[in-house]
Amino acid sequence: MPCAALAASTLLWMAAGPAPARAEPPTPPPAVALEPLFAEIVSRAGALKTEAEAMRQTQALATEAFKTGVADLAALDMKGQQIVRDRGNDGDLACILRGIAEDLPVKLAALQLASDAGARDNALRELIYLLNDNVEVLVAPPGPASGIPAGDAT
Repeated sequence: MPCAALAASTLLWMAAGPAPARAEPPTPPPAVALEPLFAEIVSRAGALKTEAEAMRQTQALATEAFKTGVADLAALDMKGQQIVRDRGNDGDLACILRGIAEDLPVKLAALQLASDAGARDNALRELIYLLNDNVEVLVAPPGPASGIPAGDAT
């Protein structure tokens, strides 16, 4: 019984004291989508996705403006990849942007080479998926650092 009484009094004593200060969780840095280059990527990818969805619905062919838009977006993604890689501060984002930059021309070529409606629909679905990923990866909160030193090839 004396041990139980001691434990109870200790518990009451600790509860009566001031609450320990709570450490506020660190505020994550803002998503890179707020920066002008990355906001431009999000805007262009979203517009191209909308255009590709309309092409899928209407069976319209890719216009020269659409093809140029995809090529320009790939170049912006590569530029963004280099910026993020050189900073070394956002996990796998550099690798993802590079992958998107490399895949966009491939998906566009598949669309242009599609020989029938089924292949064309599949190529458009894959392009739409990639454009959507391009938006989502940039508006997501930053992830943990990948540990890749700045300037290393990704």
